[in-house]
Amino acid sequence: MHTPRSPGSMLAHLACTLVVAGALGCADGAPASHAAASESAPPGMRWIPGGEFTMGSDDPTAHPNERPAHRVRVDGFWMDETAVTNAEFARFVAATGYVTVAERAVDWEQLKQDLPPGTPKPPDADLAPGSLVFTPARERVPLSDLSGWWRWQQGACWKHPAGPGSTIDGQPEHPVVHVAWDDAVAYATWAGKRLPTEAEWEFAARGGRYGTRFAWGDELRPGGKPMANIWSGTFPVEDTAEDGFAGVAPVRSFPPNGYGLYEMGGNVWNWCSDWFRSDAFARRSASGCLENPPGPRDSWDATDPLAKKRVIKGGSYLCCASYCESYRPSARRGTPPDTGSSHVGFRCARSAQ
Repeated sequence: MHTPRSPGSMLAHLACTLVVAGALGCADGAPASHAAASESAPPGMRWIPGGEFTMGSDDPTAHPNERPAHRVRVDGFWMDETAVTNAEFARFVAATGYVTVAERAVDWEQLKQDLPPGTPKPPDADLAPGSLVFTPARERVPLSDLSGWWRWQQGACWKHPAGPGSTIDGQPEHPVVHVAWDDAVAYATWAGKRLPTEAEWEFAARGGRYGTRFAWGDELRPGGKPMANIWSGTFPVEDTAEDGFAGVAPVRSFPPNGYGLYEMGGNVWNWCSDWFRSDAFARRSASGCLENPPGPRDSWDATDPLAKKRVIKGGSYLCCASYCESYRPSARRGTPPDTGSSHVGFRCARSAQ
Protein backbone atom coordinates (compact mmCIF):
# COMPACT_ATOMS: atom_id res chain seq x y z
CA MET A 1 0.00 0.00 0.00
CA HIS A 2 1.15 3.52 -0.74
CA THR A 3 -0.86 5.43 1.81
CA PRO A 4 1.39 7.06 4.40
CA ARG A 5 0.21 8.31 7.69
CA SER A 6 -0.84 11.89 8.28
CA PRO A 7 1.62 14.83 8.27
CA GLY A 8 1.68 14.53 12.01
CA SER A 9 1.33 10.78 12.11
CA MET A 10 3.87 10.13 9.38
CA LEU A 11 6.28 12.52 11.05
CA ALA A 12 5.83 10.40 14.13
CA HIS A 13 6.41 7.25 12.08
CA LEU A 14 9.66 8.69 10.80
CA ALA A 15 10.50 9.85 14.29
CA CYS A 16 10.13 6.30 15.54
CA THR A 17 12.01 4.70 12.67
CA LEU A 18 14.48 7.38 11.79
CA VAL A 19 14.58 9.27 15.10
CA VAL A 20 12.64 12.10 13.46
CA ALA A 21 13.64 12.56 9.95
CA GLY A 22 -32.16 -3.64 4.15
CA ALA A 23 -33.41 -6.70 1.97
CA LEU A 24 -31.74 -10.01 1.20
CA GLY A 25 -31.28 -11.27 -2.32
CA CYS A 26 -30.34 -7.98 -3.96
CA ALA A 27 -29.56 -8.19 -7.67
CA ASP A 28 -26.47 -6.57 -9.18
CA GLY A 29 -27.45 -3.40 -10.96
CA ALA A 30 -31.07 -3.42 -9.75
CA PRO A 31 -31.96 0.27 -10.07
CA ALA A 32 -32.59 2.31 -6.97
CA SER A 33 -33.44 5.32 -9.14
CA HIS A 34 -35.07 4.74 -12.52
CA ALA A 35 -34.27 8.14 -14.00
CA ALA A 36 -31.90 11.01 -13.50
CA ALA A 37 -32.87 13.55 -10.91
CA SER A 38 -35.34 16.11 -12.28
CA GLU A 39 -33.02 18.97 -11.35
CA SER A 40 -30.58 20.40 -13.85
CA ALA A 41 -27.11 18.83 -13.83
CA PRO A 42 -24.76 20.81 -11.59
CA PRO A 43 -21.72 22.01 -13.58
CA GLY A 44 -19.02 19.36 -13.80
CA MET A 45 -21.12 16.64 -12.14
CA ARG A 46 -22.69 13.42 -13.40
CA TRP A 47 -25.87 11.75 -12.23
CA ILE A 48 -25.21 8.33 -10.69
CA PRO A 49 -28.52 6.46 -10.86
CA GLY A 50 -27.96 4.36 -7.77
CA GLY A 51 -28.76 0.70 -7.38
CA GLU A 52 -27.72 -2.48 -5.64
CA PHE A 53 -24.33 -4.08 -6.01
CA THR A 54 -21.72 -6.30 -4.41
CA MET A 55 -19.33 -4.14 -2.40
CA GLY A 56 -15.87 -5.40 -1.53
CA SER A 57 -14.26 -8.52 -2.92
CA ASP A 58 -13.73 -12.18 -2.09
CA ASP A 59 -10.97 -12.51 -4.67
CA PRO A 60 -8.03 -14.40 -3.14
CA THR A 61 -5.72 -11.52 -4.08
CA ALA A 62 -7.89 -8.84 -2.48
CA HIS A 63 -6.66 -7.20 0.70
CA PRO A 64 -8.19 -8.52 3.95
CA ASN A 65 -9.97 -5.22 4.59
CA GLU A 66 -11.95 -5.68 1.33
CA ARG A 67 -13.54 -8.90 2.60
CA PRO A 68 -16.10 -10.26 2.66
CA ALA A 69 -18.05 -9.09 -0.37
CA HIS A 70 -21.52 -8.02 0.72
CA ARG A 71 -24.71 -6.50 -0.64
CA VAL A 72 -25.29 -2.73 -0.64
CA ARG A 73 -27.88 -0.40 -2.12
CA VAL A 74 -27.33 3.32 -2.70
CA ASP A 75 -29.77 5.99 -3.81
CA GLY A 76 -29.03 8.12 -6.84
CA PHE A 77 -26.68 11.07 -6.36
CA TRP A 78 -24.45 13.50 -8.22
CA MET A 79 -20.69 12.97 -8.45
CA ASP A 80 -17.91 15.22 -9.75
CA GLU A 81 -16.67 14.09 -13.16
CA THR A 82 -13.08 14.55 -12.02
CA ALA A 83 -11.01 15.06 -8.93
CA VAL A 84 -11.00 18.67 -7.74
CA THR A 85 -8.31 20.51 -9.68
CA ASN A 86 -5.69 23.06 -8.71
CA ALA A 87 -7.70 25.76 -10.47
CA GLU A 88 -10.89 24.87 -8.61
CA PHE A 89 -9.16 24.72 -5.25
CA ALA A 90 -7.41 28.05 -5.95
CA ARG A 91 -10.81 29.69 -6.48
CA PHE A 92 -11.97 28.32 -3.14
CA VAL A 93 -8.89 29.68 -1.35
CA ALA A 94 -9.20 33.07 -3.06
CA ALA A 95 -12.85 33.33 -2.03
CA THR A 96 -12.44 32.22 1.58
CA GLY A 97 -8.83 32.76 2.62
CA TYR A 98 -8.72 29.13 3.72
CA VAL A 99 -5.38 27.79 4.99
CA THR A 100 -4.82 24.07 4.52
CA VAL A 101 -3.62 21.68 7.18
CA ALA A 102 -0.24 21.38 5.42
CA GLU A 103 0.22 25.14 5.75
CA ARG A 104 -0.24 25.05 9.54
CA ALA A 105 2.31 24.00 12.14
CA VAL A 106 1.91 20.46 13.47
CA ASP A 107 0.10 20.40 16.82
CA TRP A 108 2.24 18.25 19.12
CA GLU A 109 -0.58 17.74 21.64
CA GLN A 110 -2.75 16.29 18.89
CA LEU A 111 0.09 14.35 17.31
CA LYS A 112 1.13 12.50 20.44
CA GLN A 113 -2.35 11.01 20.76
CA ASP A 114 -1.45 8.80 17.76
CA LEU A 115 1.87 7.72 19.26
CA PRO A 116 2.95 5.11 21.77
CA PRO A 117 3.04 6.53 25.31
CA GLY A 118 6.38 8.11 26.16
CA THR A 119 7.33 9.03 22.58
CA PRO A 120 9.64 12.05 22.91
CA LYS A 121 8.61 15.35 21.37
CA PRO A 122 10.50 16.13 18.13
CA PRO A 123 12.42 19.42 17.88
CA ASP A 124 10.14 22.38 17.23
CA ALA A 125 11.78 22.87 13.83
CA ASP A 126 10.45 19.47 12.79
CA LEU A 127 6.90 20.53 13.65
CA ALA A 128 6.91 23.36 11.10
CA PRO A 129 4.23 23.36 8.38
CA GLY A 130 4.80 20.76 5.69
CA SER A 131 3.53 17.61 4.06
CA LEU A 132 4.57 14.23 2.77
CA VAL A 133 6.37 14.12 -0.56
CA PHE A 134 7.03 10.99 -2.58
CA THR A 135 10.73 10.59 -3.33
CA PRO A 136 11.87 7.68 -5.51
CA ALA A 137 14.32 5.36 -3.80
CA ARG A 138 17.80 5.04 -5.27
CA GLU A 139 17.68 1.28 -5.00
CA ARG A 140 15.29 -1.46 -3.94
CA VAL A 141 14.05 -1.01 -0.39
CA PRO A 142 11.85 -3.13 1.90
CA LEU A 143 8.27 -2.42 0.87
CA SER A 144 7.18 -2.64 4.49
CA ASP A 145 9.06 0.57 5.34
CA LEU A 146 7.25 3.63 3.98
CA SER A 147 10.14 5.88 4.97
CA GLY A 148 12.03 4.35 2.03
CA TRP A 149 10.09 6.59 -0.37
CA TRP A 150 8.19 9.15 1.70
CA ARG A 151 9.78 12.18 3.31
CA TRP A 152 8.38 14.94 5.45
CA GLN A 153 9.04 18.13 3.49
CA GLN A 154 8.71 21.46 5.25
CA GLY A 155 6.92 23.95 3.06
CA ALA A 156 5.22 21.33 0.90
CA CYS A 157 1.54 22.12 0.34
CA TRP A 158 -1.03 22.26 -2.43
CA LYS A 159 0.67 25.33 -3.98
CA HIS A 160 4.17 23.87 -3.61
CA PRO A 161 3.72 20.12 -4.09
CA ALA A 162 7.43 19.23 -3.95
CA GLY A 163 8.29 21.81 -1.31
CA PRO A 164 9.65 25.38 -1.45
CA GLY A 165 10.56 26.42 -4.96
CA SER A 166 8.10 24.06 -6.62
CA THR A 167 4.92 25.38 -8.19
CA ILE A 168 1.62 24.43 -9.77
CA ASP A 169 1.97 27.11 -12.43
CA GLY A 170 0.91 25.63 -15.74
CA GLN A 171 -0.98 22.80 -14.01
CA PRO A 172 -4.51 24.16 -13.52
CA GLU A 173 -6.08 20.85 -14.57
CA HIS A 174 -3.98 18.63 -12.31
CA PRO A 175 -5.78 17.23 -9.26
CA VAL A 176 -5.06 19.24 -6.16
CA VAL A 177 -2.92 17.22 -3.71
CA HIS A 178 -1.55 17.73 -0.20
CA VAL A 179 -5.12 18.16 0.98
CA ALA A 180 -6.19 16.63 4.28
CA TRP A 181 -9.68 15.31 4.95
CA ASP A 182 -10.59 18.52 6.75
CA ASP A 183 -9.47 20.52 3.70
CA ALA A 184 -11.64 18.40 1.42
CA VAL A 185 -14.66 18.85 3.70
CA ALA A 186 -14.09 22.60 3.84
CA TYR A 187 -14.00 22.83 0.04
CA ALA A 188 -17.06 20.61 -0.38
CA THR A 189 -19.06 22.70 2.10
CA TRP A 190 -18.10 25.92 0.31
CA ALA A 191 -19.13 24.38 -3.02
CA GLY A 192 -22.51 23.25 -1.67
CA LYS A 193 -21.50 19.62 -1.90
CA ARG A 194 -20.15 16.88 0.37
CA LEU A 195 -17.71 14.01 0.28
CA PRO A 196 -19.15 10.74 -1.04
CA THR A 197 -19.63 7.80 1.26
CA GLU A 198 -17.40 4.84 0.59
CA ALA A 199 -20.38 2.88 -0.74
CA GLU A 200 -21.32 5.70 -3.13
CA TRP A 201 -17.74 6.04 -4.30
CA GLU A 202 -17.34 2.33 -5.03
CA PHE A 203 -20.72 2.10 -6.78
CA ALA A 204 -19.84 5.11 -8.95
CA ALA A 205 -16.35 3.79 -9.70
CA ARG A 206 -17.77 0.56 -11.11
CA GLY A 207 -19.56 2.61 -13.76
CA GLY A 208 -22.40 0.11 -14.17
CA ARG A 209 -20.08 -2.89 -14.51
CA TYR A 210 -20.39 -5.75 -12.08
CA GLY A 211 -18.08 -8.62 -11.28
CA THR A 212 -15.03 -7.26 -13.11
CA ARG A 213 -11.64 -6.72 -11.53
CA PHE A 214 -11.27 -3.16 -12.77
CA ALA A 215 -13.80 -0.44 -13.55
CA TRP A 216 -13.18 -1.03 -17.28
CA GLY A 217 -13.12 -4.85 -17.29
CA ASP A 218 -10.82 -7.69 -16.30
CA GLU A 219 -7.78 -6.78 -18.40
CA LEU A 220 -5.42 -4.16 -17.02
CA ARG A 221 -4.62 -2.87 -20.51
CA PRO A 222 -7.26 -4.05 -22.97
CA GLY A 223 -5.69 -4.22 -26.40
CA GLY A 224 -2.52 -2.77 -24.89
CA LYS A 225 -4.26 0.54 -24.08
CA PRO A 226 -3.46 2.13 -20.68
CA MET A 227 -6.67 2.82 -18.78
CA ALA A 228 -5.25 4.48 -15.67
CA ASN A 229 -2.24 6.40 -14.41
CA ILE A 230 -0.39 3.81 -12.34
CA TRP A 231 3.21 2.85 -11.62
CA SER A 232 5.15 0.91 -14.23
CA GLY A 233 8.68 -0.31 -13.62
CA THR A 234 10.34 -1.16 -10.33
CA PHE A 235 8.58 0.39 -7.35
CA PRO A 236 9.65 2.67 -5.73
CA VAL A 237 12.81 3.16 -7.79
CA GLU A 238 11.72 4.05 -11.31
CA ASP A 239 8.40 4.77 -12.98
CA THR A 240 8.90 4.05 -16.67
CA ALA A 241 5.72 6.00 -17.54
CA GLU A 242 4.34 3.34 -19.87
CA ASP A 243 0.92 4.99 -19.48
CA GLY A 244 2.34 8.35 -20.56
CA PHE A 245 2.84 9.84 -17.11
CA ALA A 246 5.40 9.67 -14.32
CA GLY A 247 3.65 11.44 -11.47
CA VAL A 248 0.24 13.05 -11.31
CA ALA A 249 -1.59 13.43 -14.63
CA PRO A 250 -4.10 16.13 -15.59
CA VAL A 251 -7.73 15.15 -15.12
CA ARG A 252 -9.47 13.60 -18.13
CA SER A 253 -6.22 12.00 -19.31
CA PHE A 254 -7.83 8.55 -19.48
CA PRO A 255 -11.21 7.32 -20.74
CA PRO A 256 -14.23 7.88 -18.48
CA ASN A 257 -16.12 4.99 -16.96
CA GLY A 258 -19.70 4.06 -17.76
CA TYR A 259 -21.06 6.94 -15.70
CA GLY A 260 -18.81 9.52 -17.33
CA LEU A 261 -16.39 9.77 -14.40
CA TYR A 262 -12.68 10.18 -15.02
CA GLU A 263 -9.74 8.59 -13.17
CA MET A 264 -11.77 6.58 -10.68
CA GLY A 265 -8.73 4.32 -10.54
CA GLY A 266 -5.14 5.53 -10.31
CA ASN A 267 -3.75 9.08 -10.48
CA VAL A 268 -4.74 10.26 -6.96
CA TRP A 269 -6.57 8.66 -4.07
CA ASN A 270 -9.96 10.18 -3.21
CA TRP A 271 -11.17 10.97 0.30
CA CYS A 272 -14.52 9.53 1.40
CA SER A 273 -16.70 10.62 4.31
CA ASP A 274 -16.49 7.30 6.22
CA TRP A 275 -14.36 6.43 9.18
CA PHE A 276 -12.05 3.56 8.31
CA ARG A 277 -12.21 0.23 10.08
CA SER A 278 -10.18 -2.63 8.71
CA ASP A 279 -12.91 -4.99 9.96
CA ALA A 280 -15.85 -2.92 8.72
CA PHE A 281 -16.99 -5.37 6.07
CA ALA A 282 -16.69 -8.37 8.39
CA ARG A 283 -18.77 -6.58 11.04
CA ARG A 284 -21.64 -5.83 8.67
CA SER A 285 -21.60 -8.82 6.30
CA ALA A 286 -24.45 -10.61 8.10
CA SER A 287 -26.81 -7.63 7.88
CA GLY A 288 -28.32 -8.43 4.50
CA CYS A 289 -28.47 -5.80 1.79
CA LEU A 290 -27.47 -2.53 3.46
CA GLU A 291 -29.28 0.66 2.52
CA ASN A 292 -27.04 3.70 2.02
CA PRO A 293 -24.47 2.70 4.66
CA PRO A 294 -22.80 5.79 6.17
CA GLY A 295 -19.80 3.82 7.39
CA PRO A 296 -18.75 2.84 10.92
CA ARG A 297 -19.17 5.09 13.94
CA ASP A 298 -15.50 4.96 14.81
CA SER A 299 -12.10 4.06 13.39
CA TRP A 300 -9.87 1.07 13.97
CA ASP A 301 -7.00 -0.35 11.96
CA ALA A 302 -5.56 -3.67 13.05
CA THR A 303 -2.13 -2.65 11.77
CA ASP A 304 -2.19 0.79 13.40
CA PRO A 305 -4.66 0.74 16.30
CA LEU A 306 -3.73 4.11 17.82
CA ALA A 307 -4.49 6.19 14.73
CA LYS A 308 -7.94 7.43 13.75
CA LYS A 309 -8.43 7.20 10.00
CA ARG A 310 -10.82 8.07 7.18
CA VAL A 311 -11.37 6.00 4.03
CA ILE A 312 -9.56 6.77 0.79
CA LYS A 313 -10.42 5.01 -2.47
CA GLY A 314 -9.12 4.68 -6.00
CA GLY A 315 -5.39 4.21 -5.66
CA SER A 316 -2.85 6.53 -7.24
CA TYR A 317 0.01 6.86 -9.69
CA LEU A 318 2.11 4.99 -7.12
CA CYS A 319 0.04 1.81 -7.25
CA CYS A 320 1.20 -1.27 -9.13
CA ALA A 321 0.30 -4.94 -9.37
CA SER A 322 3.48 -5.99 -7.58
CA TYR A 323 2.54 -4.00 -4.52
CA CYS A 324 -1.03 -2.86 -3.80
CA GLU A 325 -3.08 -2.80 -7.04
CA SER A 326 -5.42 -0.35 -5.32
CA TYR A 327 -6.84 1.02 -8.57
CA ARG A 328 -9.44 -1.74 -8.28
CA PRO A 329 -12.90 -0.41 -7.22
CA SER A 330 -13.04 -2.62 -4.14
CA ALA A 331 -9.64 -1.54 -2.82
CA ARG A 332 -9.71 0.66 0.28
CA ARG A 333 -7.25 2.25 2.65
CA GLY A 334 -7.39 4.24 5.87
CA THR A 335 -5.50 7.52 6.31
CA PRO A 336 -5.54 9.89 9.29
CA PRO A 337 -7.69 12.92 8.51
CA ASP A 338 -4.83 15.36 9.07
CA THR A 339 -2.92 13.78 6.17
CA GLY A 340 -1.47 15.75 3.32
CA SER A 341 0.58 13.94 0.70
CA SER A 342 1.52 14.13 -2.95
CA HIS A 343 -0.89 11.40 -4.09
CA VAL A 344 -4.14 12.10 -2.20
CA GLY A 345 -6.88 14.32 -3.61
CA PHE A 346 -10.68 14.22 -3.60
CA ARG A 347 -13.87 14.69 -5.55
CA CYS A 348 -17.27 15.74 -4.29
CA ALA A 349 -20.79 14.36 -4.33
CA ARG A 350 -24.20 15.92 -3.90
CA SER A 351 -27.50 14.39 -2.90
CA ALA A 352 -30.48 14.79 -5.24
CA GLN A 353 -32.46 17.89 -4.35
